[in-house]
Amino acid sequence: MSQKANFISDLNIPVVAAPMFLISGPKLVIECCKNGIVGTFPALNHRSTEGFESWVIEIKETLAKFEEETGKKAAPFGVNLIVHHTNPRLKADLEICVKHQVPLIITSLGAISDLVDEVHSYGGLVFHDIIKKRHAEKAAAAGVDGLILVSAGAGGHAGTINPMSLVAEVKSVFDKTILLSGCISNGRDIASALQMGADLAYMGTRFINTTESKADDDYQKMIIDSGSSDIIYTAAVSGVSANFLRSSLESIGITEELWSKKAKVDFGKELDAQKAEAKAWKTLWSAGQGVSTIRDVLPVEELVQRLKSEFIAALQEQAKRLEQY
Repeated sequence: MSQKANFISDLNIPVVAAPMFLISGPKLVIECCKNGIVGTFPALNHRSTEGFESWVIEIKETLAKFEEETGKKAAPFGVNLIVHHTNPRLKADLEICVKHQVPLIITSLGAISDLVDEVHSYGGLVFHDIIKKRHAEKAAAAGVDGLILVSAGAGGHAGTINPMSLVAEVKSVFDKTILLSGCISNGRDIASALQMGADLAYMGTRFINTTESKADDDYQKMIIDSGSSDIIYTAAVSGVSANFLRSSLESIGITEELWSKKAKVDFGKELDAQKAEAKAWKTLWSAGQGVSTIRDVLPVEELVQRLKSEFIAALQEQAKRLEQY
């Protein structure tokens, strides 16, 4: 019996649009799902659990109407939950996910078997993000259905391990769904992720530069103007290492001397930590090294069409190489 997520074969292309803090909302999620890729968003992108529930309802109702009117099947959507003691909303937000049977739950900063059991109770799936083999083993023990391998160069709280090594290590201890994250910005990158052994590509930065994202124009322009060397991996912002756009850091006086220091994590009061993180990421912009190939802002529909064309072309090119060897 297959250990892979059943929905993979129904997708237009094997892509999950990652849940991006302050960037992903219902509009982006809905357009992704309509166009055959998994759309996701963080529960904390809405300031309240009540507001979060309204988003879930909006997404479900809009996609149901889309399926009824077009006869097409929308891709599933997902919600990211921060499983950490600094998130005071975890219990309430999880209850909303269970109530509305959210198809996919993405967990960060903790893999808990009780949470996995609650999601499994209604047939949902749990994917957990990791940056090293040890985290993968713990998540596997908790019973998760998939692992998101956040490799070097990814946007946000990225890891530091090369994707080839990370995929190989994790596949040696986990035989369910593997998602690869880090510098995936075009269809060739998606094909490369599958070639390395992943089942799905996990794409974040590329979807910042869509017309449906919540990113402002200056943010999107900075991504277009940046290259891989303009991505700075630092703990100076919140105490946890993450990738940020160099110009964004410099604009508020965070110099190379400052971003090179290793800040100590100090979460303080639980709710205060949540607010502090939101404030920091609203004025300091995150992105991955995949900015090097992003040169425009597109509607999701057009982006997915382009990604599929590039993906198919890359697969066809690889198939031709069989004739050489």
